[in-house]
Amino acid sequence: MPVPALLVLLFCLRGRAGLSPHFLQQPEDLVVLLGEEARLPCALGTYSGLVQWTKDGLALGGERDLPGWSRYWISGNAASGQHDLHIRPVELEDQASYECQATQAGLRSRPAQLHVLVPPEAPHVLGGPSVSLVAGVPANLTCQSRGDARPTPELLWFRDGVRLDGTTSYQTLLKKGTAESVESILSLTPSSHDDGATLVCRARSQALPAGRDTAITLNLQYSPVVTLSAEPQTVQEGEKVTFLCQARAQPPVTGYRWAKGGSPVLGARGPMLEVVADASFLTAPVSCEVSNAVGSANRSTALDVQFGPILLAKPEPMSVDLGEDAFFSCAWRGNPLPRVTWTRHGVAQVLGYGPTLRLPSVGPEDAGDYVCKAEPGPSGLGGGAAEARLTVNAPPVVTALHSAPAFLWGPARLQCLVFASPAPEAVVWSWDEGFLEKGSRGRFLVETFPAPEGRAGQGPGLISVLHISATQESDFSRGFNCSARNRLGEGGTWVSLGRRDLLPTVPIVAGAASSAMTLLMVITGVALCCWCQGKASFSKQKNLVRIPGSSHGSSLEGPEEEETGSNEDQGPIMHTDSSDLVLDEEGALETKDPTNGYYKVRGVSPSTSPNSCVTSLQLKSAGIFNLP
Repeated sequence: MPVPALLVLLFCLRGRAGLSPHFLQQPEDLVVLLGEEARLPCALGTYSGLVQWTKDGLALGGERDLPGWSRYWISGNAASGQHDLHIRPVELEDQASYECQATQAGLRSRPAQLHVLVPPEAPHVLGGPSVSLVAGVPANLTCQSRGDARPTPELLWFRDGVRLDGTTSYQTLLKKGTAESVESILSLTPSSHDDGATLVCRARSQALPAGRDTAITLNLQYSPVVTLSAEPQTVQEGEKVTFLCQARAQPPVTGYRWAKGGSPVLGARGPMLEVVADASFLTAPVSCEVSNAVGSANRSTALDVQFGPILLAKPEPMSVDLGEDAFFSCAWRGNPLPRVTWTRHGVAQVLGYGPTLRLPSVGPEDAGDYVCKAEPGPSGLGGGAAEARLTVNAPPVVTALHSAPAFLWGPARLQCLVFASPAPEAVVWSWDEGFLEKGSRGRFLVETFPAPEGRAGQGPGLISVLHISATQESDFSRGFNCSARNRLGEGGTWVSLGRRDLLPTVPIVAGAASSAMTLLMVITGVALCCWCQGKASFSKQKNLVRIPGSSHGSSLEGPEEEETGSNEDQGPIMHTDSSDLVLDEEGALETKDPTNGYYKVRGVSPSTSPNSCVTSLQLKSAGIFNLP
């Protein structure tokens, strides 16, 4: 009988006798680390025959010690049906599909897959353990994991225990599909603060959840990191300040450059600069530039310089129409900010504060000079004042000026003063018969010229003069109108001509006759006196006759007498000889002499000997020529 038929027959007979063989425990999939021990369980019930294990379909044998497989053995109590497969140490070749078979009963367990895990080795970072980078320059750090690690490890980056983002991973595969190496690239842009930092690349997998680490140190090359300080930071103008420029750099610093407001400070070298502070340091900061082989860095700082007010913009003159608002502005610079006040020239009252002054609805009384003033600073320096004139545009203001009285049929002169802003379009003189703006008309002539001084805020002044030749009776009884006009209106005033009468002639003639009589009597008495002394002959000589009020004359006395005479005693003199005395023509025109040179004086003197009587007649009596 064939063998299969016998096995079926035996199975049937055994089943009739009791329970048939069966698996009490079958192997399951197992994951084992490389080098450790793997155990695949197998238990059979009601079976006492041969039990064997297969690996990927290959029978390992039925003996307990599995000859030929030095790392394999079967454990357990065979009588009780326990047949466990052990592998130690597990190697990669042990990864396979295993079955437990009861050959005599024709039983096969379900396949159990043995997975062998290979922990990753410590990764390798290119350029480590100290990686040199340049601060500010993007860089890539590469971490590699090589070997037969199973499963393929994951590479992670850490810094101070914190996982870093921004990584990219790559895998290089072998021809048979397993990973030859794994790379992770960390992209970063380091700064100078990263110098000396420690980064960790960790390779971890299911075989080694804690992973294996490789650490590297960053060695940064960076341009200088600069800090700039000033001592003191707040100063008074004129005080000394020290600037200190400190730098941290890799490689070391190679040079310093100082500047103020962008302009180099000549002669400044090294990390320290001493200066004398002034107002410019407030807006022109001091900067320090430090260089090394990698690059350069610049830092700047401005001083808090306290200084007195400095005028930046003067107020501008204003010309405003009557009733409109006027605005003045001025700008002062100072630290601390100066206190600005507005006043009117010559008046202590404060009209406003700040850079702007507003005068609403100005009138003529608002015209004048306004002062923008800033007090000196804490140091007593700076400050001052600036003025601007407000001109109020209004109709002309016309004022009559004093005019001297005139004689009938003589010349006359009338004047008026005109102030106007804007300047008058015309100044017109008018009277009964007509008017005249400029030029001449008959007996009338008009002249206009600038006034020597103007009024503050009322525009330049003009003086208009009306000349009248050959005055008539009607000129003294009527008024003359002086008027001016501009775009804002017209103004005017009346000017009258005063009359001047001629001097009375009768008192003058009487006084002159009386003076002449007195003079003639004096001369006669002197002549008789000299004649009585025995002087026989007379010669023509010039005698001095002093007339108060006259400005001309010549001396009759000799040189010696002229030298000894007192200037204070001498008055105006007339020349005389033996003929009738004639008054000097120029002296006759002097208005201070009431006789107008009418009188002539005769004077004679004897000339018989050196001791002759020489008479010098001096008329000092004020009543002779100062007639009423």
